[in-house]
Amino acid sequence: QGPVCTNLGLKPGQRLTVKGKIAPNAKSFVMNLGKDASNIGLHFNPRFDAHGDVNTIVCNSKKAEEWGTEQRETVFPFQRGGTAEITISVSPNDVLIHLPDHQFKFPNRLDLSVYDYFDTQGDFTLQSLSWE
Repeated sequence: QGPVCTNLGLKPGQRLTVKGKIAPNAKSFVMNLGKDASNIGLHFNPRFDAHGDVNTIVCNSKKAEEWGTEQRETVFPFQRGGTAEITISVSPNDVLIHLPDHQFKFPNRLDLSVYDYFDTQGDFTLQSLSWE
């Protein structure tokens, strides 16, 4: 697991930009954004080859340790050994995930008004985290 941020204070109208390096032999990596480790509003999981998925982004939410329904994106702009820049914009109803040449929305299933928690896991090295 990479760094864990708490008391992030990310509110609707703000954006979080994550930059990092993907391992050369990456299978998958994860970014979690939410209230705390048990209540994740956005579980963002690009899978190169993991859990039966190949080159697929799987998103989900977790409320009180219970996972929701997975949402899959087939656009996959990530390369093993490359760098990644992901920007997440927060609004009251959903989060907008900006990737190179692609963006998609994921619903705010937990009705979070502030996102305080962020972590990264898996085959990804966080290089910078910024919000505005």
